[in-house]
Amino acid sequence: MWVTKIYIYRGFLVLFSFIGFSQNTAIPDPNFEQALINLGYDSAPINGFVSTTNISGITYLDISVKNISDLTGIEAFVSLTFLDCSNNLLTNLNVSQNTNLTQLFCYDNQLTNLNVTNLTKLNILWCDNNGLNNLNVSQNTLLISLVCNSNQLTNLDVSKNINLNVFVCENNQLTTIDITKNTKLNKFQCGNNLLSNLNVSQNINIGFLSCEQNQLTTLDTKTNTALGTLNCSFNNLSELDFSKNSNLTTLNCSNNQLCRLNVKNGNNSNGSVNFSGNLNLNCVVVDNPSSTHTNWLPDGFSNYVSKQDQCNNFVNVDTLNSVATNTSYSLPTLTYGNYFTQSGGNGTPLFAGNIITTSQTIYIYNESVCATNESTFSVLITTEDYYIPKYFTPNNDGVHDVWKVQDFNNTIKTIAIFDRYGKLLKYLPTNMEWNGNFNGQLLASSDYWYIITLNTGKTIKGHFTLKR
Repeated sequence: MWVTKIYIYRGFLVLFSFIGFSQNTAIPDPNFEQALINLGYDSAPINGFVSTTNISGITYLDISVKNISDLTGIEAFVSLTFLDCSNNLLTNLNVSQNTNLTQLFCYDNQLTNLNVTNLTKLNILWCDNNGLNNLNVSQNTLLISLVCNSNQLTNLDVSKNINLNVFVCENNQLTTIDITKNTKLNKFQCGNNLLSNLNVSQNINIGFLSCEQNQLTTLDTKTNTALGTLNCSFNNLSELDFSKNSNLTTLNCSNNQLCRLNVKNGNNSNGSVNFSGNLNLNCVVVDNPSSTHTNWLPDGFSNYVSKQDQCNNFVNVDTLNSVATNTSYSLPTLTYGNYFTQSGGNGTPLFAGNIITTSQTIYIYNESVCATNESTFSVLITTEDYYIPKYFTPNNDGVHDVWKVQDFNNTIKTIAIFDRYGKLLKYLPTNMEWNGNFNGQLLASSDYWYIITLNTGKTIKGHFTLKR
C-alpha cells in the first residue's frame, strides 16, 4: 500500500510538470525576454520562458531596438494585430502563426527570408533594410502600405495588392515592376533599381513619384494629373512633357539625356525645377519665358521659350544675304552650318569655294544633338546690267535688312523712293541703300515705289515691299 501511494504521488508530479510546462512559452533570447519583462508581460529573473497565458491575448507588441537576435516564442502571441520588431539583429522571423496581424514592422534587421503568406489581414508591411531576395505578397490583398526598399529583390509581383496606397521598393535589383493594377497608389518610390520601363498611365491618383537612378528611356505622365512631386533624375530620358501636370510643384529631372523639356503647365510660379546635367538641352518650354525662375537649376539658364519649335533658334547657323550677279558666285567659308541644295540637310552638299553659275536657292543647315536650324539665301545669275530687289525686311537680323539696287556696269545715275501717295521719302545716288526709315521714324510694312534714272536719261519705274 505504501509503495502504491509513492507511485501515485510520483505520477501526479510528472503530470503536474507536463501541465505546467505546456502553459509556458520558451523565450531563448534573453533580450527578447527582458523586453517582455520591461513591458510587464513576464517577471524577473530571466529564465528562458514566459507564461503563455500572459502573452496569448496581447494585440500590440513593440520590441524595436532591443538587440534581439532570436524571436522564437513569437508564435504564441496569437492575438497580435500589431508587431514592431524593427532595428534588431534578427536573421529569421516566423510569423506564420500570427494570422491576426494587420501591421508588421520588421525593418533594419538581417532577414534573408520572410514568409507572410498566412497574414491575409495584413494592411501594413515594412520590411526594408534587410537582405531579402524574395518576397511573396500575393496573399496580402488588403495591403495599403508596402515598404521593402534596401533589400536584394530581383522580382516583385504586386498585381494582387490593388489597395496599395504607399509602395516603396527603392534600392533593390528590380528589372521590371508592374503597377498598372495599383490604381489607388498615392506614393511610389522605385529609385536605384534596374528598371528600363515604367508604366504609370493607370496611376491617376499618384501624387509622389520617385524613380531616380534607373535606366528609363521614356516616362509618360500625362494621365497623372494629381502629381505634385517627381524625381526622375539619373536615367536615360530624352524627352519629358509635363504640360498636363498642373499640380506639379517639385521636379528633379537632372542628369538625363534630355533634348526636350516642357514644363508649361500653368504652375511654374509655384514650382521648383532642377534640370541640370542635361548637357544637350538647349531650351525649356515654360509658362512665361520672361520670368526669373529663381528656384530653378541650373543657375543662369536663360533659354526659356513658350513653344517647342522656338528651340531651333538656339542652334547657331550662319546667314547670308541673297546675291545677284551677272557673272558667278563663290561660296564663302561658314562658321556654323553646311551648304545644301535642299532643306533639312538634303540634296547635294556644297562647300566653301564652290562656284555657283546658275540661279538657285541655297540652304545653310546646322544641327546639334537635340535640335536643328536653317537659313537660306538666293543666288541670282542675271544678264541684266542691274538688279532691283522685290522686298526687304529691316528687322536687324542681318539678312535683307536694307533695300539696295545692285549696279553691275555703272548704268544707274540716281534712285528716288516714294510712298503710295507719291511723297518722296529718299533720294539715293548710285549704289546707296535704304533702311526703311523716314525722318528717323520706322515706316510701316507696305509697298513703296521707285524711279531709277539711268546715265542714258532713261527712267525705270516699279515698286517693292517693305516687310516688318
